[in-house]
Amino acid sequence: MAILVDPPRWPAHGTVWAHMVSDTSLEELHAFARAAGVPPRAFDLDHYDVPADRIPALLAAGATSVSGRELLVRLRASGLRIPGGARDAERTRRRRTDLTRRWAEVAHPAVAEDAWAAIGAHLLTRWQEEHRSYHDDVHLADVLDHLETLDGAESPVSRAVLLAAWFHDAVYDGVPGQDEERSAELAVATLGPHLPGAEAGEVARLVRLTATHQPDVTDHAGAALCDADLAILASSPLRYAAYAAAVRAEYGHVPDGEFRRGRAQVLRALLAHEHVFATAEGRRRWEQAARRNVVAELVRLDAG
Repeated sequence: MAILVDPPRWPAHGTVWAHMVSDTSLEELHAFARAAGVPPRAFDLDHYDVPADRIPALLAAGATSVSGRELLVRLRASGLRIPGGARDAERTRRRRTDLTRRWAEVAHPAVAEDAWAAIGAHLLTRWQEEHRSYHDDVHLADVLDHLETLDGAESPVSRAVLLAAWFHDAVYDGVPGQDEERSAELAVATLGPHLPGAEAGEVARLVRLTATHQPDVTDHAGAALCDADLAILASSPLRYAAYAAAVRAEYGHVPDGEFRRGRAQVLRALLAHEHVFATAEGRRRWEQAARRNVVAELVRLDAG
């Protein structure tokens, strides 16, 4: 059994990256990564991407330095290698399997397991509709990941917040305001018969907040959801460009000039706020990068 690291050769995001793999099992690889402080988001199907400056610490923790060729040979021999042509399909399969697991984890104990699973399956079907380019199950997984990042930083993320993440774009027809309202109504209609008390109403309230992303200063639940929804703005420039292109694709029916004006109006409204993000942790993690990305997109929109 061995954890292997190849030489850093892949430039991105201002540094050079290497691959870290196990020649035995993903369980061994994940355990080593956790112990070494390598974040889960660095995992890509069969390896972790690690920056060059982390390699000495990984070697000191027990990883072995090997050539790129040896790493690939041993990864293939282990049966863990995902070939290039299969990576997109495998990434989709794993994401949807993980989303099914996450839905089960937020189940209310009073709801029958099969009934809860059926609700989750219906929601996933909605998130996978063909007309979605950005507001799809990748976005759903991202929002849930960002909520995990925010969990406990200022207050625990409740089940209502997690359920609101699942419902916040469950209806998506590209009609701002109306989509959020219909998603909130779907949450009440779907969850109301199953959840006791006012929880379904709280889920709907949180879903409606994503129309404006302006929670009250005392609304910790709303702040967490809104920040998780907007965290894409702080992506790397490459991913931000893909996000912006996906948003444009969802509005393909809108003429280019009209889209540029409308999109610029939305972005300028974001920048006009004192903070893009409502939580202190969100501002610490994402504020500066988000503002840089939004300003750069505005420059591109203004240039036509």
